[in-house]
Amino acid sequence: MGTEASQDTVATTTTPADSTSHSQRHLEIRQRALQEELRELVDVVGPGPLVDLLLERAFQLNATDIHFDPTPVGLRVRLRVDGMLHDVLELPQNLTAQVVSRLKIMSGMDITERRFAQDGHISQAVLKHKRDVRVGGGPTIYGERLVLRLMPDDDQFTQLDQLGFEADQLERVRKMVNIPYGVLLSVGPVGSGKSTTMYSCLTLRNRPTDSVVTIEDPVERHLDGVNQIQIDPKIDFTFVKALRGVLRQDPDVMMIGEIRDPETAQIGVRAGLTGVTVLSTLHASDALATIDVFRELGVPPMFIVDAVKCVIAQRLLRRICPECRETYKPDEMAQAALKLTPEEAATVELSRGRGCDNCFSTGYSGRTGVFEVFSMTPKLRQAVLRHSGQDDLREIAMSEGLVTLEEAARHKVLRGETSLEEFFRLLTAFSI
Repeated sequence: MGTEASQDTVATTTTPADSTSHSQRHLEIRQRALQEELRELVDVVGPGPLVDLLLERAFQLNATDIHFDPTPVGLRVRLRVDGMLHDVLELPQNLTAQVVSRLKIMSGMDITERRFAQDGHISQAVLKHKRDVRVGGGPTIYGERLVLRLMPDDDQFTQLDQLGFEADQLERVRKMVNIPYGVLLSVGPVGSGKSTTMYSCLTLRNRPTDSVVTIEDPVERHLDGVNQIQIDPKIDFTFVKALRGVLRQDPDVMMIGEIRDPETAQIGVRAGLTGVTVLSTLHASDALATIDVFRELGVPPMFIVDAVKCVIAQRLLRRICPECRETYKPDEMAQAALKLTPEEAATVELSRGRGCDNCFSTGYSGRTGVFEVFSMTPKLRQAVLRHSGQDDLREIAMSEGLVTLEEAARHKVLRGETSLEEFFRLLTAFSI
């Protein structure tokens, strides 16, 4: 069910087989309870309240996504919690069409169209509380598939100092957020927390003396005092057109939801050079890879070094569940991975979760960020202008104190915030 691999190594008094069996039993009990609750409801009142209750339970579990995957025998329902998918139930074939239609109606999608991909939106008014849900759907060989992205709760906003920055990184980011002009970027893969970081930075600049505007797709959080713009490709209202319009409206701070194409990149960089503080996100593997991405997007090196003031690369690692945490001494493999000397290994204790009812038997509860914070220094500026490669840029940055994503993750393992397994997962992602 997505937890077996993590359970092979989390118990000190049981065999791997015993540990996996124990994990499966806990997860199956929890799944059966939710499944029975949903089945009882649908048997009485139909698919509408079933969908409503599933959304409510997903919010309570802090899930970020709900997957409705068609199968030959019905509809498989899964929740993504702390970055991992968990099976919830398998709906029978006779309920599949009703549940899919209910979701498509709620999200304003065309229920008669089953041949093409569609996007939809379940609004706060429909859900009757401060949450939005983005819906994406499309055809598969077994029927229509829907994925619901649960937007964050506006009342549960994460402050910058709660994201997981190292102390010196946090100090640098706070300083760079308050620059009078230039570009600040958060980079990483999908689902790495980039938008949360940018919103947290934006709140520091959301002052009565500043004109603050965002251009987003979608608007993920509603912020008081901020002019938030939702782009709409259906009517050709794109990031580029919104950007050009906003730049004529005297902004002090502007957040672009994502830099996706050369024109957006070049307009955003030019805005950063002409007196606007620009916040945005970008898909790049690490902080220094951002330079290459901008080069590929056609931004001249001189503009890059003058406009880009700070780049925050990030990933999310799962936190160890506090209810089932246990400590252990690192073995030789752990010592080598964490670069511990024999003297350090003798005094260090690592942490892991056994798995319990409070954490879906995964041993983890919640997530924390690991970060790489890069800012342009005179040496790096000259290297970029010389068209130096990533290896040369990284060597210069590390000589000037750059804390890499790997090093930041190592610190969290040694402090007991996350596990060695999560550290290995991060390294594996880099090696692919």
